[in-house]
Amino acid sequence: MKIGFIGTGNMGSAMMGGMVSSGIVAASNVMASDIFQAALDRISDQLNIATSTNNRDVVDFADIVFLAVKPQYLAGAIDGIKDMDFTDKIVVSIAAGQSIEKLTELFGKQLKLIRVMPNTPALVGEAMSALSPNELVSEDEADIVLHLFESFGKAEIVPEKLQDAVVGISGSSPAYVYMFIEALADGAVAEGMPRAQAYKFAAQAVLGSAKMVLETGEHPGVLKDAVCSPGGTTIEAVATLEALGFRNAVIEAERVCVEKSRDL
Repeated sequence: MKIGFIGTGNMGSAMMGGMVSSGIVAASNVMASDIFQAALDRISDQLNIATSTNNRDVVDFADIVFLAVKPQYLAGAIDGIKDMDFTDKIVVSIAAGQSIEKLTELFGKQLKLIRVMPNTPALVGEAMSALSPNELVSEDEADIVLHLFESFGKAEIVPEKLQDAVVGISGSSPAYVYMFIEALADGAVAEGMPRAQAYKFAAQAVLGSAKMVLETGEHPGVLKDAVCSPGGTTIEAVATLEALGFRNAVIEAERVCVEKSRDL
């Protein structure tokens, strides 16, 4: 199985790095293209993969072609390769807001397509990715691509109608979490803790709490209750967060994020 990437930005590079470093794909079976030679030199030095400034070389080389370009460059990238033979290839797009219908329209023909929404924690091997294959992709083929995404985080197959919801809950949510970490740290700094130390405490608390949810399988509310002793400090803080609209603020932020995604 040969893998090709059109685009070597932060996300594309992180994805290739995860696949190669995990051993799921050999470096000799990966090729990347980019319009910037400096970007290709960087990724070649890091991963020892083949590179080209011509996107068509990647399509010729690969069984699975990843379109790892920003949405505003997607049409141009597809225009340069759409006349090629994709009969036995799978095309995977990570361009936000670009539906399978839109991708098919840009290619001007039916082909095996998978729309994916990863997120930036892919840069540290902790992505959450949602995959939506079209009807031409077999279950076995979808599982192969899913396995590739699991090399740099967690991944699940979802119906395409949920992709906008995915943007709200995982695609954009790292920004909300960073704001929460920053606010936690600010509170500690206000109480005299050095800022660098406050960021470490806050970030580790969030990381550990997330692992508790994922690894115990317990409902987040059950885990929250386990921290809240009767009449204690935690329930006092939780009550204040509720009174100030913490939960509703998060839900509303996610709602407008999803609406914006639908409008793209």
